[in-house]
Amino acid sequence: MPFSRKALLVLALGAVSAHAADEMEEVIVTADFRQTELMRSAASVSVLGELEIQERGAQHLEEVLSAAPNVSWSTGASRSRFIQMRGVGDLEQYAEPKYYPAVGVVVDDLELGSAANAGMLFDVSQVEVLRGPQGTRYGASAHAGMIKINSNKPTDTFEAQLSGGAGSYDSYRYGVIFSGPLGETVNGRIALQQNKGDGFMRNRAVGRDDTSGYDEVTGRAQLSWQPGANSQYDFALFSFNSENGYDAYSLDNDRNSWSDQPGADEQDTVAFTARGEWQLGNTASLQAVATHLDSDLYYGYDADWVSPELCERYSCSFGYDTAREIFDRDRSQNTLDIRLLGGEETLAEGDLRYVLGLYANSNDEDLDYAYPSAFFGLYESASRYETRRYALYGELEYGVSERLSLTGGLRVERFEDDYHDSNGVSEDNSESLYNGELSLQYSLGDNTFAYLTLALANKPGGVNVAASSQFAFMSPDFQGFMQGNLRFEDERLFSRELGLKTRLLDNRLAMRASLFYTTRDGAQLENWMWDEGAGLWIGYLDTQSDARAYGLELETTYDLGEAVQVFANLGWLETEVDTIRTFDLDAGDFVSKRNREQTKSPQYQYNVGVRALLPSGFSASIEAEGRDDSYYGYYHDGELGGYDLLNASLSWSNGDVTVNLWGRNLGDEVYASHGLYFGADPRDEVGAFSNQSYLQLGAPRTYGLDVSWWL
Repeated sequence: MPFSRKALLVLALGAVSAHAADEMEEVIVTADFRQTELMRSAASVSVLGELEIQERGAQHLEEVLSAAPNVSWSTGASRSRFIQMRGVGDLEQYAEPKYYPAVGVVVDDLELGSAANAGMLFDVSQVEVLRGPQGTRYGASAHAGMIKINSNKPTDTFEAQLSGGAGSYDSYRYGVIFSGPLGETVNGRIALQQNKGDGFMRNRAVGRDDTSGYDEVTGRAQLSWQPGANSQYDFALFSFNSENGYDAYSLDNDRNSWSDQPGADEQDTVAFTARGEWQLGNTASLQAVATHLDSDLYYGYDADWVSPELCERYSCSFGYDTAREIFDRDRSQNTLDIRLLGGEETLAEGDLRYVLGLYANSNDEDLDYAYPSAFFGLYESASRYETRRYALYGELEYGVSERLSLTGGLRVERFEDDYHDSNGVSEDNSESLYNGELSLQYSLGDNTFAYLTLALANKPGGVNVAASSQFAFMSPDFQGFMQGNLRFEDERLFSRELGLKTRLLDNRLAMRASLFYTTRDGAQLENWMWDEGAGLWIGYLDTQSDARAYGLELETTYDLGEAVQVFANLGWLETEVDTIRTFDLDAGDFVSKRNREQTKSPQYQYNVGVRALLPSGFSASIEAEGRDDSYYGYYHDGELGGYDLLNASLSWSNGDVTVNLWGRNLGDEVYASHGLYFGADPRDEVGAFSNQSYLQLGAPRTYGLDVSWWL
């Protein structure tokens, strides 16, 4: 049995003592310029490995993120691809391009951007969650943080796996992996999976229970070629195709919709990555990474949420609309990153290590938009948005003493964008952005590490695409308000972070803690307004206010013995927006809201549990997770309620075969992952078209059985 399969077996069994895990394999963070031990990385990082993925039966990134402190997400689609860290992040996507979300998602070396529905977890070794700006390394692609998904790499011995599973709501998945040598210097790996299910909604208008279903096919092919001791080349082909339904909202905030035109959230992405690394002497190396991504993204839904059947059953005095909203995108992305690394592997007193790099990123997106409505007629538009980023970056590390080191990084980035649409709107812009970092790291002993990091990050401004396109059709008051908001300005984020990482009690207790304070100048805040006179929803990024946040992240594991481990991950967050001016739906007027909490910023989050190694190859885990209430918009005062969920798993493995029985939200708690606020319900009994909160519900009780067989 090759070592990689032994490692997988250990992960599948679950409860490994902290001391034993430390002896076998230290957790490594790969998202920085150099690979770093988790307990020695000068950042607040969560690493979710194959163990956590297996315990939750997770197929997509959204199903493991709640284990990381101060990380939230918005569904706003068939998958939760809009992520917030420490209160900073995007909430949803309609017409806006979203190339550079505040929290980036990377698969190996590939930046997904708005294609993050492709964050599948089949054949993935670990998920790295980096909180706080990663500006020197990633620039605008990781303004508030970064999530890096690492797939398993080709092996130098043959291995193959067949896997499958089935679960609640008619879900099933099956996959295959082949990995091994293709020659003396070439290894390859292929992984294919289909993941399918009916979703959690029942559509009463069309009599179906699969209108929010998902059908996702993921493929990866990798080649690793090492022609000599001083060079290595890696090539990867990534494919993701999804035909997911989107029928998420109910007039009664339950799992029964009345949409007569259920929507879709479809994606067809093909990407290619090439990476080369060359050793230049004893202490220097050159790395180059090139990527290309093509995505066809279709997102559409029933904009009125109702059907004739609804108003046959209930009294609807004002009638009902029959409308859809459709976003059909064609997106192309190319990146090139070249960097020179120098210095020793370890940093001793007086040693210097450096990184010097060049980066280029181009994104082109064509959007065809349509809004066919019985009330308002057919509205169509077409737009093209192009962005270019060019960056020069560098980092220096200096060993002040055997225990103390200093790191400084700087990234200078040139950003250019060009937008035009069929309504005659045309704008272009260019600006220079600066990202920097200064970090002091101190080793208090063999098992204790502390750091202080100051980080400055800039996120580029751009065109408020929807508002610019709609401007000519707005009511005069809204035109006056939006005149100065058709573009949004760049945001400057400054983060101060103090961290401590330690192992205590003979390595049985591992703890990572970080305190942070973040300020945002010209905070890019996602906002909406309803222009009733024109019948328009106006979405835009507002940069007229500043914001701040502070809090704590704590992650611990404690080994109670050779077979039982407990863990606790806690997040505390306080946020505030100075002043945001918006059109309040209930007041029916423009208002200024002061000292408002940022959206999707619960004051506390937790994930606690225990995992145990049982006799005869069995292992088990049980965990609880939860969070506080949080706002989900600025144009109203609605909140998403807090929740507490219970998850558990029971596994058996003999080394070649692993069987895993898992369940999430075992208490079947009803909770929301996103929300909207407006007048959508035409029924008289609820006050026809009165403003109400409508919630996109999180997953109910789900369970399944997964089997994998290593050949």
